[in-house]
Amino acid sequence: MMRAVISALAIAAWSLPADAQSMSARLNDYPTEVRADYIFGCMAVSGQSRAVLGKCSCSIDVIASILPYDKYVQAETVLSLQQAGGEQVAMFKSAVVPRTMVADLRRAQAEAEMLCF
Repeated sequence: MMRAVISALAIAAWSLPADAQSMSARLNDYPTEVRADYIFGCMAVSGQSRAVLGKCSCSIDVIASILPYDKYVQAETVLSLQQAGGEQVAMFKSAVVPRTMVADLRRAQAEAEMLCF
């Protein structure tokens, strides 16, 4: 009996796609604190209800499924720098790479908005 169970587990593990772990890791690479911070901000703008909590949670999950965490951090950093003034941050407002980073984040946010709200 025990041998049959072990064999069944071995077959099940063997039949999993090779990239299953990497896909799972990619979808869960956003730290909990970052997800919570996003949800708090979203709820501050959208409302303080249980329904909005669900929508905001959905939103960050969609963003995380589209944009890897490191790209999210880069885009958020660029957005922060763009809000500051002065000549030192002018390149973050006009250069192609930072604009592309922000555009990717905006597209992910738009997708999340359509799917979750």
